Amino acid sequence: MKTLRVVGSLAVVAAAMALPAPAFAQSVEQFYKGKQVKLLVGSGAGGGGDVFARIFAKHLPKHLPGAPTIVVQNVPAAGGVVATAQLYNTQPRDGTAIAAVMRTIPMMPLLVEKDVNFDSRKLNWLGSLNKESNVIIVWHTSPVQTFDDVFKRETIVGTTGGSSDSNVYALLLNQTLGTKFKIVGGYPGGPDIDLAMERGEVEGRVSITWTSLKSGRSEWLRDKKVRVLAQMALTANPELPGVPNVLDLVKDPKDSQVYEFLFARQEAGRPFVAPPEVPADRLAALRKALADVANDKAFVSEIENGGGSIELLTGEETQALVEKYYATSPDVLKAVRAALDPT
Repeated sequence: MKTLRVVGSLAVVAAAMALPAPAFAQSVEQFYKGKQVKLLVGSGAGGGGDVFARIFAKHLPKHLPGAPTIVVQNVPAAGGVVATAQLYNTQPRDGTAIAAVMRTIPMMPLLVEKDVNFDSRKLNWLGSLNKESNVIIVWHTSPVQTFDDVFKRETIVGTTGGSSDSNVYALLLNQTLGTKFKIVGGYPGGPDIDLAMERGEVEGRVSITWTSLKSGRSEWLRDKKVRVLAQMALTANPELPGVPNVLDLVKDPKDSQVYEFLFARQEAGRPFVAPPEVPADRLAALRKALADVANDKAFVSEIENGGGSIELLTGEETQALVEKYYATSPDVLKAVRAALDPT
C-alpha cells in the first residue's frame, strides 16, 4: 500500500507539471508577447485627443515588455463617459485594455447626479503626458472681437454635452460671470464642432486645448480663421501673452474655489488609465512604459513637431490627484454643481 501511495503521489506531481503554466506564473514579457492591447480613445477620430493617443500607441510597444500590438478604438460618446464605463465594466482586467480619456473623466462622478457606471478611485491611472490650457475661440466671421463682447451679445457655441470641458465651462461662465453663450449641444466630438464653425452653424467653442489648436488646427491660427478670446488655467500660459485668463476675472471667493477645482483637472491634461484589478506586475509595467514613452525622443519630437508638448505626471501622481478630487469638501462640490446647473 505504501508503494502505491508513493506511485500515486508521483503521478499527481507529474500530471501537474504537464499542465500549462498558470497565467499568474508568467512574466510580464511572456504575458504580452504576441498579444493585442486595446486602447480605447474617449474622443472622436481626428481630434487632438485622438491624434495624441495614436502617436502614443505607435511608440508604446517598444517600451512594454513583450512588444504587444496596440489596437486603437474610438468611443467618443457622452464626453468620454461611455469609453470609461466600458473599460471599467466590460473590458478585460488582465492588462490588455487601457484607455486615453478626457481630463474631465477623473472628477466626473463627483459632478453629476446620475450614475456614470464607474468609480474613478478604483480605476488604475497610468499617468498623464501633459498639462493643458483651454482657450475660448470664435470663428473669424463672428461679430465677437474680444472676450468683453461675450458679455454684451448672445454668442452661439457648440459643445459635446455632459461634463465635457466645452459644456461645463460654457455653463460655468454664464452662471458666474454673466457671459451670454448660447449652448448648442449634441456634437459627437471636437472635430464636429470645428466643422460646425466652418459651416456657420455655431460661432465658436468655449473650450479647446491650446495644444490641440496649435497641432490640429494650425492653419486656423496661420490664416487668422479664429480669434482666441480668453484662456482657462490655474496659471496663465506664457505662449498666450495678452490673452486674458478667466480666473483673473473671478472676484467672488466661492466662485474662485469652483474654477480652481475644475481647472485642477487640466494638471492631468492627457490621462491614460487601466481598469480595476489589473495584476500588480502588469500595472507597474504599463505605468513604467508610459513614463518611458514620455522620455522617448522620437515620441517627444513627433508631438512637438505637431505643436504639442509633453509634461509627465506619473501613474502614482495621477492616482493621488484623483484622491485629492474626492477629498474636496462637500460645500465646494455643492457650489460646483450649483454653478453648472443651467436652471
